[in-house]
Amino acid sequence: MKAVVPVAGMGTRLRPHTYTTPKALFQVAGRPILAYILDEVVHLDIGEVVLVVGHLGDKIVEYVRGEYSELGLYAVEQEEQLGLGHAVYLTKEYVEGEPVLIIYGDTIFEGDFREALKGDADGRIGIKPVEDPRRFGVVVVEGGRIVRLVEKPSSFVSDLAIAGVNFVQNTPLLFESLETIVREDRRTKGEYQLTDAFQEMVDRGARLEPFPVENWFDCGKPESLLETNRHLLSKRGDAPEVSGSVVLPPSFVAPTAQIESSIVGPYTSVAEGARIEGSIVRNSIVGEGALVRGCLLEGSIVGDRARVLGGYQRLNVGDSSEVSLGAI
Repeated sequence: MKAVVPVAGMGTRLRPHTYTTPKALFQVAGRPILAYILDEVVHLDIGEVVLVVGHLGDKIVEYVRGEYSELGLYAVEQEEQLGLGHAVYLTKEYVEGEPVLIIYGDTIFEGDFREALKGDADGRIGIKPVEDPRRFGVVVVEGGRIVRLVEKPSSFVSDLAIAGVNFVQNTPLLFESLETIVREDRRTKGEYQLTDAFQEMVDRGARLEPFPVENWFDCGKPESLLETNRHLLSKRGDAPEVSGSVVLPPSFVAPTAQIESSIVGPYTSVAEGARIEGSIVRNSIVGEGALVRGCLLEGSIVGDRARVLGGYQRLNVGDSSEVSLGAI
């Protein structure tokens, strides 16, 4: 069995951060998004992973080779952003003929997925009820079997969203279906959708079954990134002691970060080499090598090597930026 992780997206909703840092490597609760995904791959005893890379893909490959050397790694470049279905289609030569676990690269999941890998169905699709299904691919289930899949429906079809963890045993049929939608140029919202390939499998008689995903966090935009950060920090529940400052739990402060005369937290992550001076920072993410001085920040994301000086604001500051909000 192999895992396929598409991480080629541009991360436009997280700009300006993703101009210099690929979305999959953006840190929440002290670790990159991709690390949480690959930890699950290792936990499931899957020995090989196929990354579909694009924007800043070399950084992603370098990170995985350095931090997950126990995994066999293949990297496929998606030169043009043609959708998730196209991304998976590019992995055919590496996975066809053996089962594959497909995990979307901008999401973090919680739950035991071992049960999802059992059974004799052609595939199993992770699902979770959502309030606004228009933002997701959704499934219709009858008698324990998926009978219809629709990508981002404009009118109500189902509230069971495709969460982004999919196990396919019948990979020959999956790639036949993907090849069909690409050959026929069958696009939804301008892209080749994996949802449409799953529907093609159903139309050809495949048995696809749903399985529940306990917790699912979409890290594709600033507000959801901060929400994920809060949740993961809450699971830790701790905070380091820093002389001369107060760090309120739950918070994460990297060993090389420096906190001086400040109150940090709750729900704040401070990355390696960052420095916070004379500030109050809560419910925020402060990137590697960033400087925050004389500020009161809440609900903010400060990119790597950014400098934020003075004032009370809500910010979304990209890497290598400088923001001055008052005389310091």
